[in-house]
Amino acid sequence: MEHPEVIQEKIEKWSTDSNMWLRRTSILFQLKYKKYTNEQLLYTYIRRNANSREFFIQKAIGWALREYSKTNPESVKNFIAENELAKLSVREGSKYLT
Repeated sequence: MEHPEVIQEKIEKWSTDSNMWLRRTSILFQLKYKKYTNEQLLYTYIRRNANSREFFIQKAIGWALREYSKTNPESVKNFIAENELAKLSVREGSKYLT
């Protein structure tokens, strides 16, 4: 990431914003980071939004987990097992897990 200060300045606040699209963005912003994903941050933002009934939030959680599972499948498998997530999030996030 070229501007890590943006995480504290903006994205951290977005993860709890009343605007669903900003919360969704906080979950997805690392989508293509692969091995550079800040796992702790990803999981923190997912946990903050795990109880959302919004389809697009649940889908974003699953999408983020699915992408990260290509890099760190064991971590994602454990995260899904240890956290209460919407069925949609689990289904999407588990797509590439064996």
